Amino acid sequence: MVRLEDAVMEIIINAGQSRSLCFEALHAARKGEIEEARNLLREADGYARQAHHMQTQLIEQDAGEARQPMTLIMVHAQDHLMNSLLARELSEEIIHLYQR
Repeated sequence: MVRLEDAVMEIIINAGQSRSLCFEALHAARKGEIEEARNLLREADGYARQAHHMQTQLIEQDAGEARQPMTLIMVHAQDHLMNSLLARELSEEIIHLYQR
């Protein structure tokens, strides 16, 4: 069983790293370094997968029975994950525009 505090921190750290890499990718694309931008997005994907995997573990532990307490820090972690996923999707589209 995963400890809630450990899970929350892992989600926040990995989602934050993913988001940061997405913005690094955008900066690379702005400079015309499209291949570097794509590499950074692939790296971001790895961190996002780790965050999502931890979220999935928490969901499985909860099993829809409210076994996991809903704390402010848990909401914060979910916010980080959702923001990183959105940043990833938007980065892909913007990099495509830079490539044109």
